[in-house]
Amino acid sequence: MQLHLKHPLEPESAHRHAADIVAAAADISGADLDYSPDSIDLVEDIVDGFRAAGVTGEELADSLVGFGCYVGEILTRHAGGAWRRAPSAHQTVPLVVELPGALECHPIDWVFCRLEFGGDVSIRGLYTAAGAVNRPASEHPGD
Repeated sequence: MQLHLKHPLEPESAHRHAADIVAAAADISGADLDYSPDSIDLVEDIVDGFRAAGVTGEELADSLVGFGCYVGEILTRHAGGAWRRAPSAHQTVPLVVELPGALECHPIDWVFCRLEFGGDVSIRGLYTAAGAVNRPASEHPGD
């Protein structure tokens, strides 16, 4: 995958990629990405639009990385995650978000998979599952 990013794809710059995609989405489509978990639905809609247009991951790699960083920022802000370098075995995307308890999430991969597989991959569902694992038992719904 050939990337032409403004910033290096490093844990320290993931937030910049997220901010860039927030600005681009607002400029291009008026999308209001506000870093709330609910905004993941908007990310899914945008990626689904790319899919419907027949765009490939290779063609939109920079944007998909940006949306993945955006979802990762939601994980860091709302689920207590932190950006980390991916294990060396995971060469395609060098960043992951590590949640408390050492749960490793791959939000950039989630976005690429949503493009490739459509609704069969729910970014919202992955986020919800990751967040539920890291909530104290007293915060789980139905308790």
